[in-house]
Amino acid sequence: MGHNGNLTNTEELAQEAGMLPGTITSDSDLVAELIANQIGHESNHNASDGRELERGLVKILPKLEGAFSFVLMDEAHIIGVRDPNGFRPLCLGKLDNGWVLASETPALDIIGAHFVREIDPGEMVIISATGVRSIQPFPVERINPTLCVFEFVYFARPDTQLYTQSVHHARVRMGQFLAKQAPVEADVVMGVPESGIPAAEGYAKEIKIPYAQGLVKNRYIGRTFIAPNQELRSLGVRMKLNPLRDTISGNRLVVVDDSIVRGTTTRAMVKMLREAGAKEIHMRISSPRIVGHAFTEWIQERGLNF
Repeated sequence: MGHNGNLTNTEELAQEAGMLPGTITSDSDLVAELIANQIGHESNHNASDGRELERGLVKILPKLEGAFSFVLMDEAHIIGVRDPNGFRPLCLGKLDNGWVLASETPALDIIGAHFVREIDPGEMVIISATGVRSIQPFPVERINPTLCVFEFVYFARPDTQLYTQSVHHARVRMGQFLAKQAPVEADVVMGVPESGIPAAEGYAKEIKIPYAQGLVKNRYIGRTFIAPNQELRSLGVRMKLNPLRDTISGNRLVVVDDSIVRGTTTRAMVKMLREAGAKEIHMRISSPRIVGHAFTEWIQERGLNF
């Protein structure tokens, strides 16, 4: 089983699964336990017909709350499930001799598969030797397509296609709209690597100011905003980004980033750019201001209390 997302009712589900507090290693572990229990219960009362996993999922899925895209496999089936809101992406692809499920379309490109379609919110697809079937395991009233906005802003790879749109070009367009809303006189437009770069390119194109790389990213440093304290977050930014002084020194900069979660990266980066000789620094953010969060448990696990 593979899982992209976060459940929000894990305590309730753990009680149902009979799991002791502190023994849950992940949401995926919990869901696997629930499915196994359901299949075990069914096998005690019915003869096997090879569709136990499918029926177990139909029983368990309506109990899950939160964001989840699942892929599961047994000896004869591959199954894909997307939550009723479609918070996280999931797509179906076709190979010459089979079918593929993936979170994002670049995975299909890598193996030479052809994109067929996105799995709909609340849909479950069952792939077997006879082809692909689709069922709806969730009540109709729970279906409410609301893809997480951070997929287009930050999470998704730029070469991904979501809802027939290129993520890269969507980010470029965000920068173009931003330039119309918040223009400024400056010498150079630069993006914060990596996801701020397409918006910076769009901003520069729209406002007709040269675009240049001003920051180099250390690709081995993870997301700094989820570090447990401010000191580590600030240190993480220093380790993650380093200025190109030839681009920065003496220039008025427009610095475009995709979003602000805590402001950790922004504060440390502005200080870094000033030390590198920037004459002016104008921050521009290509996504709307964050005023709340979707899932309390996800936020609290990572210390993100807005």
